[in-house]
Amino acid sequence: MTLGIDIGGTTINLGLISGSQVIKKIQIPSFPKTATLDDTLIYLGDQIEAFLEPGVKKIGIGVPSLTDPVKGIVYNAANIPSWDVVPLKETLEARFDIPVFVNNDANCYALGASVKVGPSPSTVVTVTLGTGTGVGIVLDGKLFCGTHCGAGEIASIPYEGADYESFCSKKYFVNRGLDPRALSKAAAAGDETAKAHFRDFGRHMGVFLSVVMYAYDADVIVLGGGIAHTFPHFCDAMWEALRTNYPYQAALDCLKIIANPDEDTAIVGAASLA
Repeated sequence: MTLGIDIGGTTINLGLISGSQVIKKIQIPSFPKTATLDDTLIYLGDQIEAFLEPGVKKIGIGVPSLTDPVKGIVYNAANIPSWDVVPLKETLEARFDIPVFVNNDANCYALGASVKVGPSPSTVVTVTLGTGTGVGIVLDGKLFCGTHCGAGEIASIPYEGADYESFCSKKYFVNRGLDPRALSKAAAAGDETAKAHFRDFGRHMGVFLSVVMYAYDADVIVLGGGIAHTFPHFCDAMWEALRTNYPYQAALDCLKIIANPDEDTAIVGAASLA
């Protein structure tokens, strides 16, 4: 049995995993923005200690940051101000005497999602739409991280005076004073203003996915994270913008884009790290 952990800017999910099955899970608030590094590590360690059960052989953790997956060091974690350089593997192994594996959260989601997609596609790209935007790449069933675990950090590319993440994550809605869940309900009820916001969000998503296609020429793109729940509201506008901005129509005709907002995907992927 393995403990899989997905650390986000808003919540932290912990799950006991056997094979690819989630046996038990909890969700807790993420670290306060004002918390010190020591505070966060003590908090995380205490939550793990309370959740651990006999028989857990390893811990896998996904973090929204660049990581050194060999040494288990976290660098400049997004939305966790105190996490600049964090020896997470070393710290947790010293406390629990269990092997700990660390990787980028989007990479963990990609591993979990690739299991659901199945073994046939050669290139699966996942885009997590949460507090930020994360991209993970699985090539022929194997995670592609790049030299410094940054192969998927393309949401940081400059775009319209900011970056893609500002327009292709929860930040799009927060920056406009909008609640995506409430907006989704309004759009489902026929509210034209709400539908217009999602069309605009979809337009940005389509432009971003054209970048994904230029970079990775995917067979399948899986959208995850909380905003993936709203996929029906921005799907059409997304495809329209993608077809406008990516010229290789034969590739788009073969491309599958699916929404998978299942939050268990990331912890299952984290549990599979080795």
